[in-house]
Amino acid sequence: MARKLNKILLLILKLAVSSSLLYFVLSKTGVEKVLTIIKTINPLAFIGVIFIYIFSIYVSSIRWRLLLPEEFKGKRLFSFYLIGSFFNTFLPGLVGGDAVKTYYLYKETNKGSLSFASVFMDRYIGFISLMTIALISFAAGFKYVKGSLIEWLLPTIVFSFLIGSFTLLRLRLGKGIKAISEFYGYFNAYSSQKILLTKALLLSCAIQVLSILSMYIIALGLGQHIYLSYFFIFFPIIVTISTLPISISGIGLREGAFVLLFGMAGVKPEMATAMSFAWFLSTASGGLAGLFEYLRLKT
Repeated sequence: MARKLNKILLLILKLAVSSSLLYFVLSKTGVEKVLTIIKTINPLAFIGVIFIYIFSIYVSSIRWRLLLPEEFKGKRLFSFYLIGSFFNTFLPGLVGGDAVKTYYLYKETNKGSLSFASVFMDRYIGFISLMTIALISFAAGFKYVKGSLIEWLLPTIVFSFLIGSFTLLRLRLGKGIKAISEFYGYFNAYSSQKILLTKALLLSCAIQVLSILSMYIIALGLGQHIYLSYFFIFFPIIVTISTLPISISGIGLREGAFVLLFGMAGVKPEMATAMSFAWFLSTASGGLAGLFEYLRLKT
């Protein structure tokens, strides 16, 4: 009961943070201005980004397959990934996408530790690539973030990630418990497979590049001809900040970061906000494919 109450309170807190940040951003830009800009987007650009998003999920499922010791059909894992993306987008804070993927894989294998460990490893490698690219972007575009909140926020996020990794993987807390011991055993088995991990990291980097290109296409669809280099500098930083678990799906955090960073490239606040919303709407539309997969597997 207490756990359920804590979950509800956390969700309310995240809603409050997202709502407050959105209110702040939209009070500066104007809701009508942002909506008017979004309506002008080229439909081909919007649809194109939907397909890029679905393709990136497919690439993610290939990465996940690499991290499984047993043979699984790629189509099956792709299906699980689609469903997970749907829950991540439309039911954030209630049912996590990773929990959904773990559940479906467990149904296939009846191996709880393997299912959880592979999903965790898949997510972990994704974070490693994101943090690495974000740090490179941070260094390349430091003149844009110097003196802003991001100057210390991004290094804090990366440092926290490193501390968390050390605590979990080096100190091996709870290793006396069988399920946790099996979890660490999975990591031991894969930590020595350098070629496999390199492939997984390269796929993760490819996924990040696809995300950057999708954002660039959204900007073009809104009539913005911004240098592609700005997207490679700003977008990984924006995505990293959006991963902070203090809002709903990064809503509010993402829009604020868009306005701040792309404003330094000469983009007006209302346009930067529209770019953020249009990108989110396109990926959310792609996430609907997961709903169809969920209903298909349920029948």
